[in-house]
Amino acid sequence: MGFFIYTTMIKTSIFSLLLLLVSGFTTAQNLSSPNAELEMNFSLTDAGEPTYELTYKDKPVIKQSKLGLALKDSEDLLKNFEVENSSETSFDNTWNPVWGETKDIRNNYNQLQVELIQKDTDRKLILNFRLFDEGLGFRYEFPEQQNLTYFVIEEEHSQFAMAGDHTAFWLPGDYDSQEYDYTESKLSEISSKFDTAVTGNASQEQFSNTGVQTSLMMKSRDGLYINLHEAALVDYSLMNLNLDEENLIFESWLTPDAVGNKGYIQTPAVSPWRTIMVSDDATEILASNMNLNLNEPNKLEDTSWIKPVKYIGVWWEMITGKSSWAYTDELPSVQLGKTDYSKTTANGKHAANTEHVMEYIDFAAEHGFDAVLVEGWNEGWEDWFGKSKDYVFDFVTPYPDFDVEAIHKYAQNKGVKMMMHHETSGAIRNYERHMDTAYQFMNKYDYPAVKSGYVGDIIPRGEHHYGQWAINHFLYAVTKAADYKIMVNAHEAVRPTGLRRTYPNLIGNESARGTEFQAFGGSKPNHVTVLPFTRLIGGPMDYTPGIFEMDISKLNPDNNSHVNSTLANQLAMYVTMYSPLQMAADLPENYMRFPDAFQFIKDVALDWDESEYLEAEPGDYITVARKAKGTNNWFVGNVNGEKTRTSKIEFDFLDKGKTYIATIYSDTEDAHYKTNPQAYEIKKYRVNSKSSLSQQSAPGGGFAISIIEAEKSEVKDLKKL
Repeated sequence: MGFFIYTTMIKTSIFSLLLLLVSGFTTAQNLSSPNAELEMNFSLTDAGEPTYELTYKDKPVIKQSKLGLALKDSEDLLKNFEVENSSETSFDNTWNPVWGETKDIRNNYNQLQVELIQKDTDRKLILNFRLFDEGLGFRYEFPEQQNLTYFVIEEEHSQFAMAGDHTAFWLPGDYDSQEYDYTESKLSEISSKFDTAVTGNASQEQFSNTGVQTSLMMKSRDGLYINLHEAALVDYSLMNLNLDEENLIFESWLTPDAVGNKGYIQTPAVSPWRTIMVSDDATEILASNMNLNLNEPNKLEDTSWIKPVKYIGVWWEMITGKSSWAYTDELPSVQLGKTDYSKTTANGKHAANTEHVMEYIDFAAEHGFDAVLVEGWNEGWEDWFGKSKDYVFDFVTPYPDFDVEAIHKYAQNKGVKMMMHHETSGAIRNYERHMDTAYQFMNKYDYPAVKSGYVGDIIPRGEHHYGQWAINHFLYAVTKAADYKIMVNAHEAVRPTGLRRTYPNLIGNESARGTEFQAFGGSKPNHVTVLPFTRLIGGPMDYTPGIFEMDISKLNPDNNSHVNSTLANQLAMYVTMYSPLQMAADLPENYMRFPDAFQFIKDVALDWDESEYLEAEPGDYITVARKAKGTNNWFVGNVNGEKTRTSKIEFDFLDKGKTYIATIYSDTEDAHYKTNPQAYEIKKYRVNSKSSLSQQSAPGGGFAISIIEAEKSEVKDLKKL
């Protein structure tokens, strides 16, 4: 299994019950989590409808909820079921991810499989429930059978009946966009706040004013933190949720294809796992590996080429409008292979030129960055967006001012890798047409990773970003990339569901409102205190932090956007927003204005042995400590919401008897994300496992700490914390 080391203890207790059921007879079975704090009850109604309930420490989490699927041109898989067989299994093992927040992950659950047979049709359906200490996962399994071979899903009807009118952090349900700010409200308020929550985007389609996206984070009045999501989304449509506001019941709502169908199934097959995480401690939601554990083990035999990446890029200057992706302003349309750029005049704003890229390579080499991303290097950016254009890019032909060979040699001599950019403009068929050639091009010029993008409506027209067809493409791109030993960072693609375990070359995704929106009017100052509870549940995000100049007009006088964050908050995200792919997104000259703060970005690790979640409250604050891979060094990050707050941190996660130098990068007392974002201070202390810290964070602020093991002689002049 490559990097996966299994120390498996499987304790199996299997029982089979051949039940002769009569009309109206119902069955019920209970399943407990390994620590016995969670309990799930399965039963059939009098109408033969499968249902489940979930409690946590005797508190209701999910009230009785129905399960099943409506099929097109066929009898639904909703009722008239009998239990044909059931089995219980316990599983406990430990495995090692290729990269991640921890070096060891325990996979411990109790499982109940219920085999159902539908009266009259003689069709079989298996419901598989796995109960972990942190939550429940369940899925539909469709065994190969004579009476159910090919079928079309009209809708999946998985219910999640909430036990109260919880506070929720939600995004509008959408078939094409996840790039919204979070709205915090009661469940009963979703419809009244929905229109305000919807903001414009390049491609979007909502389906209901009570529709929301997963991962959905909630908090109950009695202090339970509840998260709804899905795991292992493969060959199936993405699931949104639609709320019955009167009864507070969420129901699955799949993404349709161009003709309105929501899934095409050939048995044997399985659905993705539907997940419900629950705890009375918010940090346990952040620490959970349940989503990963519900995915299949690593399928790549050789993973030696998969390495975390810290990078800079020719990117932010285009995002802000300071520079352009396009080479010329003279072309209203481009025809690849026919348009002669040598007969055009360069616009003077094209950032992806050889000289400028070499400057970025110099900066990366000087400051220890692994790679340089360059956007706008290839022909076609003059008419790339909003034209429903199929043959939009070929991914191999550079602009006249971008010398691929010279840049390759220059980067190689400097010890820096180049990171490829493939924008598809949503033209998936075109990308697949060119994919092998594009990946071969990357191999030739030593590009180990690609940032792919899917901006705009999907082609074939009528398909959605999160329908089954596009879902299959996103995975195809990852598996095809693995054939060429290429890592993938997909933007505007489907939100992750833990597939990085199975395909660890899926090194990152965007799939939420990232830093670029700070240049498009800004995001809420508490946005990054919500994302780890929502988007990051499924996998790491290429959030692109590290902005030091918050006034965008200083880069582009025509752009009055403001980055709603303090500088210390930007540093903290390198720890709180876990990703093995970390960008220092600002311009080099802005880092040179604040070299002492920039040092943290240079020092912070990308891969971790341990992660300790010290305190958390969605929407308000998160503080995380992580131990760098193969070292005794730790890094701490705190991101804060809209109110000034003081964190009280114990350093008991440090090794006893060891001495460390703690460098604290924090907001000053008068810092504020809006009025004084660059107000920070840096202090050094001598610390050990008995040290503690009381640290204030400004509105939209935070702090970052590097904790480096040191000899006592190195710290004798430092004040003890």
